[in-house]
Amino acid sequence: MALPPEVCIRGAGIVGRTLALLLARERVRVALVAPSAATGKEDIRAYALNTASKTLLESLRAWPDAAHATPVREMLVNGDEGGRVEFNAMRQKVDALAWIVDVPALEKQLADAVRFQPQVEVVAEPVPAPLTVVCEGKASATRDALGVSYAVTRYPQHAIAARLEAAQPHDGVARQWFNDKGEVLALLPMGGTHGRSLALVWSVDQLRAPALLAQSTEEFNTAVSEASHGALGALQLTSERAAWPLARAIADRWTGAMPNQAQASGSSFASSSQSWVLAGDAAHTVHPLAGQGLNLGLADAAMLADVIKQRDYWRSVGDARLLRRYERARRADVLQMSLATDGLQQLFSHSMGPLPALRNWGMRGFDRTRLLKHWIANQAMGLKA
Repeated sequence: MALPPEVCIRGAGIVGRTLALLLARERVRVALVAPSAATGKEDIRAYALNTASKTLLESLRAWPDAAHATPVREMLVNGDEGGRVEFNAMRQKVDALAWIVDVPALEKQLADAVRFQPQVEVVAEPVPAPLTVVCEGKASATRDALGVSYAVTRYPQHAIAARLEAAQPHDGVARQWFNDKGEVLALLPMGGTHGRSLALVWSVDQLRAPALLAQSTEEFNTAVSEASHGALGALQLTSERAAWPLARAIADRWTGAMPNQAQASGSSFASSSQSWVLAGDAAHTVHPLAGQGLNLGLADAAMLADVIKQRDYWRSVGDARLLRRYERARRADVLQMSLATDGLQQLFSHSMGPLPALRNWGMRGFDRTRLLKHWIANQAMGLKA
C-alpha cells in the first residue's frame, strides 16, 4: 500500500474481514491486523446467519457454497410443558428463515476475498491511522487498554457445542428445546437440506457442564438423544466437544479519541485526531439462544461502512460525529436483542407456581398469532420493514 492506511482494523475474524472488504469497496485504504492463527484444534463452530447477513456476504462474494450453508426451511421451538412455536419459510414467503453456516468455510471465503483486495493490507501489528476499529472479540485487549468498561452479566450456564450425525434426515428443520431449568438445546441442520449432519448448541447449568463434557461418547449420545426427545432418532457425536461460559455484555462507550501515541512510539503518524470505535463482540455479546450474535456483529460492520461511505467529502473517516451516529444506531438494535434473549432465558429459568403452565400457554397463543409471528420472524431475518 503506497499511501498510509485510513483505517486500521484490529481483529481479522468474520466481522473484521467483512468490514475491511466493505471499506475497500469504497476505496478506503485498510490495514487489517491478523496475528498468526493457532493451528491443530478442530473448529466446530457454526452460525445461524439471517437474510441480511447473507445478502451482505454475497455482495462481497464471500458466501460459502451450498455444502457449507444449509437453509433453514422450518424452525420448531418447544417449551417444557407442551408449549410449541413453529416458524415456516413458505408461510413467510421466503426461501429460508436462516442459513446454518460452517465457520471454517466462511472464514476461508473471507480470507480469499481479502487476499485479492488491493485496498487491504494484512499486517502483523497495529499501525497508526485516522480510525482504529476494534474487532478483537469479547476478550479484547485493545478495548481494555482504552479504558472502556465492559459490563458483563454472567448466566449460571455454559454452552456446549459439537457436531452430530442423526439417524434421520433433518429436512432443513432447526429444532430447539427449553426446559424448566433455563437450559436450551438447539439442533441446527447442516450438510444440505436432506442431510443428517447437525450442529449442537446446548446451554446447560454450569455445574452440569463438566459432567457432560466428561461423559463417554456413548453416554453423551444418549444424553443428547433424550434431551431432544428422539426427534431425529439416535444421535452420534462426530467431533470434539467445546464449552464456554455464557454472558451478555455491552461496552459503556463504543467510540472515542485514541490516546496520543506519538510520545510513546515516536511515530510521525500518531496524532490526537485519531479515533477508535468498537464493533462485534468487542462492543456487545448476547445469549446464544436466538442465534443472533454474529448477525449483530455483521450489522455493525454494515452500518459503520455505510456511515463512512455517506460522509461529507471533507470529513475524516475518524470524525467523531460520524462515529457517534454509528454508535447510536447500533446500540439501540443491540439492546433490543439483548433484552429479548435475556427475557426468554429468565422466563424459562424458573419453575415455581403457575409459571411453567403460563409460559407454555403463552407459547401456544403466540403460535396462533400470524401477524405477530410474521413481524418477529422478519426482525430475526434482519428485514426491518
